[in-house]
Amino acid sequence: MITVAALYHFTPFAEPASLREPLLALCKDQGIKGTLLLAGEGINGTIAGSAEGIAAVLDHIRALPSCAGLDVKYSTAAAMPFGRMKVRMKREIVTMGVPGVDPLSIVGTYVEPKDWNALIADPETIVIDTRNHYEVVAGTFQRAIDPNTRSFREFPDWFRGQREALLGEGKQPKVAMFCTGGIRCEKSTAFLKSEGVEQVYHLKGGILNYLEKVPAEQSLWEGECFVFDERVTLGHGLALGSHVSCAACGAPVGEAEQASPLYVAGEACPACA
Repeated sequence: MITVAALYHFTPFAEPASLREPLLALCKDQGIKGTLLLAGEGINGTIAGSAEGIAAVLDHIRALPSCAGLDVKYSTAAAMPFGRMKVRMKREIVTMGVPGVDPLSIVGTYVEPKDWNALIADPETIVIDTRNHYEVVAGTFQRAIDPNTRSFREFPDWFRGQREALLGEGKQPKVAMFCTGGIRCEKSTAFLKSEGVEQVYHLKGGILNYLEKVPAEQSLWEGECFVFDERVTLGHGLALGSHVSCAACGAPVGEAEQASPLYVAGEACPACA
């Protein structure tokens, strides 16, 4: 069984480029595959391999400056879900493109999975899925608004354009946001707070943490969670989902879409046919 670790940590790295080669060498030595992103604001990525190899890499990362509190979510895969190992340098570890948005200085209120249902079931709470549309189609929470974005860079403009319709003039409703593993919400909640929204919440550890800890019979999640590897989607208990990836557009294709005459394995799906 392959161990999969999704991780991120916001911390200022003075010289992130100097961290790349030792980290890449260790991952290769341990037989680890996946992608890690390094930037001046921290580290982000998902890696897979043996439990011992993953532990060695995580020990290395936790030993980096101010990384002892590294956030990690574990799951498993029957086969290696990545083709190779990459450590890339980026301007941001999750790209929003809004200068000055710093989760280390301002961020929304974290909500544990066990408390999430009560928050989003409240009709006074505005629930926003911060992921891209192709991820949302595989599954989302009840009552969640889909911004219909193609990349996270589009989220700020979407919010600014929809702010009045979402919040109402002069009101301060609760806004609850969520994403796959929590990192996009670190920035989206910081962004909303910087825009003057006071009551901003986000699901701690993201959808993956919720699906791992909340029993299916108590869940307000509908569908499956898209993940950025060859498993495509995960369900409750982080079990392998039923979606496949379209060879043409990369979108997740559910069982109903797979039965469509517009779906041709290895060629096209109903979304891109």
